[in-house]
Amino acid sequence: MAVADAACEPRSRAARRRRMEIRRFKFIASSEEVAPADEELSRKRRRLHCSASPKVLRKGPDEGAVEERVDRCNGTENTLSSDADASSGPEAPQAKAVGSGPSDLGPRYVAVGSGPSDLCPRYGMTTVRGRRREMEDAVSMRPDFLRRCDLYDRHHFFGVYDGHGCSHVAVSCKDRMHEIVAEEAEKMQSGPPPAEEWREVMERSFARMDAEAVAWCGGCPREPPSCRCELQTPRCDHVGSTAVVAVVEPTRIVVANCGDSRAVLCRNGVPIPLSSDHKPDRPDELERIEAAGGRVIYWEGARVLGVLAMSRAIGDGYLKPYVISEPEVSVTVREEGDECLILASDGLWDVVTNETACDIARMCLRSGAPAAAAAAAAEEEGRCMEDKVCSDAAMLLTKLALARQSADNISVVVIDLKRNSD
Repeated sequence: MAVADAACEPRSRAARRRRMEIRRFKFIASSEEVAPADEELSRKRRRLHCSASPKVLRKGPDEGAVEERVDRCNGTENTLSSDADASSGPEAPQAKAVGSGPSDLGPRYVAVGSGPSDLCPRYGMTTVRGRRREMEDAVSMRPDFLRRCDLYDRHHFFGVYDGHGCSHVAVSCKDRMHEIVAEEAEKMQSGPPPAEEWREVMERSFARMDAEAVAWCGGCPREPPSCRCELQTPRCDHVGSTAVVAVVEPTRIVVANCGDSRAVLCRNGVPIPLSSDHKPDRPDELERIEAAGGRVIYWEGARVLGVLAMSRAIGDGYLKPYVISEPEVSVTVREEGDECLILASDGLWDVVTNETACDIARMCLRSGAPAAAAAAAAEEEGRCMEDKVCSDAAMLLTKLALARQSADNISVVVIDLKRNSD
């Protein structure tokens, strides 16, 4: 053994010497390629202080070029996100910073623009995988998603989708739900639907989305498989997603919910739930499930047939008719005291109360009042700026949920309803 080691040692030293020589050559560059020292130092300082990267110009359908900023923060690289398949309504400008690796528990930080007018509320979001092995949440933010509305009757769509079994139903909801709602709303001859018709619009929209999800899941296997659940079974109908969506109008807030994600309005410092969680042990849901011939089995909590911990969802074809996709819809008239709207998956609500979430969001929005005023002034000049205050509020709520040992994916959207009235 000693002889073998002695024989190998010269070769090892020679290999190390060659590697050192290669490394030395690796860092040699011509004078034209070497950045000046002050420029390199400036670049590092910009990265350290998370300053904004160069602006990106995008053309809107009705406006000129819209200016976006992409933040660089926390050592992560930001990419501009756009949905090529979303063909109805303008896309929401989004700038996302995604964690560097699969083990990263940090949130995907999104700072989004407030739109070309103060009639569009400012908003921001975070979404994080958390302690789950897979990321199954999806978030959609679509300002001005109804194309036939005029400037003073603008409608903005926000949605949070918490997938289970796999992510493809939640992603499908993200890509399609706002389009379907827009199509159903635009069927109304008088333009945007009045309050009494929003229920029908949302019910038809959720039914169409559910039919698309079930058809996709029950179809033939795709080659190559497009998601991980197709690697396990020929059919992937054991997949579904919750859906809580909000349409923010100048005078109303329409919320449709299916599942255990939640929407909470903060009004005069008091949290007002605009949705009710669909849990299998909720008295009316339990009665409905048993009337359809199903059972609620208590295994690590109440579950439909001992499997699913919610009584309504999009998808989950194998649990129908016990698990339905019919949403509960609320139409709330906006008031002067409305401060913010919070949409989030149960990864937040399992460990954070409505009161705490409302208090934290209000604190962030009030502490960011100077920044909000600067953003309002910039909007008056025709520039579009990201709203870091709402994003910071969403991020703080996400960090609180992680600190309280939330075991699920966490997605939070914070919408500032005060606009420029402060």
